[in-house]
This record gives sequence, C-alpha cells and structure tokens, in this order.
Amino acid sequence: MNRKDFKKIIFLIITLLLISSSIYAEPTFPIPNIDFNVKAAESPQEVALSLQILFILTVLSLAPSLLIMVTSFTRIIIVLSFTRSAIGTQQMPPNQVLIGLALFLTFFIMSPVITEINETAIKPFTEEKISQEVAIKNAVEPVRNFMFKYTREKDLALFLKLGQMDSSMKLEDIPTKVLIPSFIISELKTAFQIGFFLYIPFLIIDMVVASTLMSMGMMMLPPVMISMPFKILLFIMVDGWNLIVKSLLLGF
Repeated sequence: MNRKDFKKIIFLIITLLLISSSIYAEPTFPIPNIDFNVKAAESPQEVALSLQILFILTVLSLAPSLLIMVTSFTRIIIVLSFTRSAIGTQQMPPNQVLIGLALFLTFFIMSPVITEINETAIKPFTEEKISQEVAIKNAVEPVRNFMFKYTREKDLALFLKLGQMDSSMKLEDIPTKVLIPSFIISELKTAFQIGFFLYIPFLIIDMVVASTLMSMGMMMLPPVMISMPFKILLFIMVDGWNLIVKSLLLGF
C-alpha cells in the first residue's frame, strides 16, 4: 500500500466518523418521554373519575371470561374439541382455528341478543334517554333470558339450595350470581352428551381395524395408524363439519 492510498483510507474513516457523530447528535425522530404520576385527589370529582376508569379496566379484563361463560361459546368449543379428539388428528385443526370458528359461531348465535342490547340499552344511553342504572338493567335482561332458556331446572335448584334461597321464587327474582354457574354446568352436560355421540362411529372404526389386525397377526402395528385415514375419509364423506355446525346452530 503506497502513501497515496493510505491517505485516502484515513480521509474515508474521518468522514464516516463525522457523519455518524452528526447523526447521533441530532436525531431525526425524537424519543418520547412517558411518565406516570400518582398523586392525591384534590376533589370528589377526581375520585369518581378514577373509580370509573378502574371499573372500565376491570370490565375490559373480564370481558373474555364473560364472553365464554354467558354465551354459547362453552358448548361450541367443547364439541369441536371432542370432534378433533374422536378423529384422532391430534392438533389438526389447530387450536387457533377451533377457537376462531367457535367465536364466529357464537357471534352468529348471539346476534339477536346483541341487537336487543343495542336497541334497548346502548342506543338510549348514548342518546341520554335513560340513566346508567337503567341501561345496565336493560343490557343484562336479554342475556339472562338467553341463559334461562338453556339452563336445566335441576342445576338451577342446586345453586339455589346451596345459596339458601327459596327454590320457588320467580325467574326474574333469581340473582345473576346463581344463574351463571347453573348455565355453565348445563352447557357442560349438553356438550359432553353431544361429544359422546360423536365418538360412537369413530369408536366402531377403531374396533373393526383392531380386530382385523389381530386376526391377521399384526399385533405390533398400532391400530391408530390404520384407522385414522378411514375416520378422516368417513368424516369427509358425510360432510362432518357441515353436520356438526348445523347441529350446534339448531341446538340454539
């Protein structure tokens, strides 16, 4: 390397250093400084506002649980999970697909209830025609009617008895804290009943394949490897997803 080339390299290094220093000295995009301060409230209005924000955050955190517990989601996701287990495809369809399908079916089934809540509670409240207490009552009523429709009397009587309440009270007098767990266990029982009937045809295929392999002396070959393609074929031939979704929708 001669002296002229060496000078060129030194000049290039100095230029790069100057450019980098100018970039770091004057950033193009300013970095914001986020600060959260906690201080004592100076008026009752500030206390009320803080409590309202806390209540809204609590409702938002509980919204997924409410969606699962007081709608048709519980029955749908359990039946879809039973279907996947009965076919024996392990993680096919994936959990994300099953949950997404269950959510959209839930929205489809609950659309009349959502429309009623919007017409009787949300719209009048936003137009300042009713108070907040009346809006909450009008919003809860359609959901309670939906849960009463699919709650077994035996399950409802169980929680009334455990809560030491009169089992002969009217439906509108039954508290929501009793109705929700009664509805959940009723949905669980219904979902497991559907799942039992889903298992029967696939169980028959497993038994036929297992007995055939045993009669042929192929006891070392897992029957699941042979029966799973036949179960998938049967499911496709009868258009299984269409039948299951149709049965779930008609159940509501």
